Amino acid sequence: MGDYDQSITVSVPPERLFAYLADVKNLPSYLPRLTAARPHDGDQVTVTAHIDPPGRPEQDVTSEAWIQVLHEGKTLEWGAPGPHDYRGRLHVDADAAPGASRLTVELHTEHAEGPAIDHGLTEALTGIKNAVEQADH
Repeated sequence: MGDYDQSITVSVPPERLFAYLADVKNLPSYLPRLTAARPHDGDQVTVTAHIDPPGRPEQDVTSEAWIQVLHEGKTLEWGAPGPHDYRGRLHVDADAAPGASRLTVELHTEHAEGPAIDHGLTEALTGIKNAVEQADH
C-alpha cells in the first residue's frame, strides 16, 4: 500500500490553473502516456494510454475512470476501478508569488512501487506546469 504526495509552483493564477485542470479533455496534454480522454455519463471518463510493459509489446489500452471536479476548494478527485484501489486528489492554492499557484497531488494505491510512483508524480506535475504555462502565453 502506498500514499504519495508532491507539490509544484505553477506561474499562472489559481483560477486559470484550476480551469485548465477541470477540463478533462486536457489530460493528454500533460500526462505523457495518455493519448485520449473522453468524459461521459457525469463523472465517468474513458481514457486511452500508450504503454510499453516490460517483456511485452507496446500497446494502447483503454480503461474507465472517474473524475469529480469540486469547484469550491479548487479540487479534483479521481479513481479507477481495479485491484489496486487507485485514487487521488489534486488541489490548487494561491502561491506566495503574485499570479502563481501551488499545485498539490495526493495519490493512494495498493500497488506500491515507491520510486516509480514518485517519478510518475514528478512527471505529471512537470507536465501540468509546462502545459498550462505554455497555454497561458
